[in-house]
Amino acid sequence: MPVGVPKLPYDIPEDEEATWVDLYNRLYRERALFLFKDLSPETANHIVGLMIFLNIDDCNQEQFLFINSTGGGVMHGLAVHNTINFVLPDVHTLCLGLAASMAAFVLAGGSQTKRIAFPNARVMIHQPKSAFIGGYLDDVLMDGDLVLQLRKEMTNFFVQRSHKPFWLVYEDLERDVFLTPDEAKAYGIVDSVGHNGIVESLGFERREEGNGSVSSVGLERREEGNGSVSSVGLERREGY
Repeated sequence: MPVGVPKLPYDIPEDEEATWVDLYNRLYRERALFLFKDLSPETANHIVGLMIFLNIDDCNQEQFLFINSTGGGVMHGLAVHNTINFVLPDVHTLCLGLAASMAAFVLAGGSQTKRIAFPNARVMIHQPKSAFIGGYLDDVLMDGDLVLQLRKEMTNFFVQRSHKPFWLVYEDLERDVFLTPDEAKAYGIVDSVGHNGIVESLGFERREEGNGSVSSVGLERREEGNGSVSSVGLERREGY
């Protein structure tokens, strides 16, 4: 029997009892977003819609976009990239495993000083590719012009972030270039390596006993208007 998406209790001030919502819905409410698929129209529209909604809901709370993706459509990646720069809150971009192709471009587009690659993650960059393999000559030529224009724009973006010469970045994009977290930092794609401070920034509280036998992670949500406090606690006990 397949296991569905877990549900968690979520306290709403107006309700007497907690409402059970699915895990991802709960995380969205804490401004945690996920790019874990290829950048398709559906994936891009989903992330863009969430970012804009959360911006309208509270333009002061920072958003966190976790990335583990092999890339996808150029225009879909540009839509997410542009939305990151459109919304008012800072957007943390975090590479958990792989950020390849347009996913690397999205990663690099996060707010300055808030782009992170986790240890052992990998980043891959390359030039945009044409969608045409065959077809009418005019369409192929037009698509080729668009690809060259997009490649120039992406190269200029990486030049601004890395402060490397245009010709060097342009040549790097000729092929698939895999970067370690430290190399991605040197390239200007991320600002730091590791995950220190992320748990606290998301509103989680990590507590450990002196002997390490009991550790708990609490998630607390404070409502400013009426001063009420609602919380959800997740506790893990270890007997050794």
